[in-house]
Amino acid sequence: MLHSIGIIAVAAIVTLFIRAIPFVLFGGKREVPVTVTYLGKVLPPAIMVILVVYCVKGINLMVGNHGIPELLSIAVVASLHIWKRNTLLSIAVGTVLYMILVQVVF
Repeated sequence: MLHSIGIIAVAAIVTLFIRAIPFVLFGGKREVPVTVTYLGKVLPPAIMVILVVYCVKGINLMVGNHGIPELLSIAVVASLHIWKRNTLLSIAVGTVLYMILVQVVF
C-alpha cells in the first residue's frame, strides 16, 4: 500500500513539475521564443498525421471490406473538422461512425 502511494506521489510531482516549466520559463513579461511559437503551430497537425498513418497502416486493400470503414470514417472526420472546426465533435462522430460501420454494416 505504501509503495503504491509513493508511486502515485512521484507521478503527481513529476506531472506538476512538467506542467509548471512553461510558466516558469515564459511567465511574466518574457517573450516566447520564435522556435517555441513555431513548434506550437506545426506539431499538432504533424502529430495528427502520424496518428492517422499509424491507424491505417494495417489496412489490407485486397482482403475483406478493403478498408472502406476506415477510409469513410477518415473522410467524415476531415470534412466535419473543416466544416465545424471542432476537434472533439469530429473525433466523436468519426469514432461512432467507424464502430457502426464495423459492427453493423460490414
